[in-house]
Amino acid sequence: MTFEELTGDQTMGKMDTIGNALEEVLSKAMLQRTITIGVYEAAKLLNVDPDNVVLCLLAADETEDQDVALQIHFTLIQAFCCENDINILRVSNMSRLAEILGGSDKPGEPADLHCILINNPHSSQCKDTALNQVICFCKESRYQDQWVPVINLPER
Repeated sequence: MTFEELTGDQTMGKMDTIGNALEEVLSKAMLQRTITIGVYEAAKLLNVDPDNVVLCLLAADETEDQDVALQIHFTLIQAFCCENDINILRVSNMSRLAEILGGSDKPGEPADLHCILINNPHSSQCKDTALNQVICFCKESRYQDQWVPVINLPER
């Protein structure tokens, strides 16, 4: 086994672990109502209370990677998050993200899942191991000069 094969296997295992932790974070945030979904809603929250945001998820499928307007939104949000020390993750599995978060609030209209903010769960942040695991992954990625790591949520 080569070094690349060995480190590749460890990286894939870590990505699955982080993906599962992220899924748990999203589920808890939905229950605790500490989540903001949508580019416009996220921009409003970041403008009013950026200190309360602990994680920003930017999600897009391969087909949406060519959407210039969406990429401009992502660039602006990333810059704001970096300036305000907010952890950022890119999520590449939009269909799985939609499964975790459920449908749209408005019938017949798809939810805007391109930007999701996780707010600080004041009472249980220190005890939330999944959130701490995701934040540690973001920090480790920054130390390796990967400012916006990409995670693929595991299929069920």
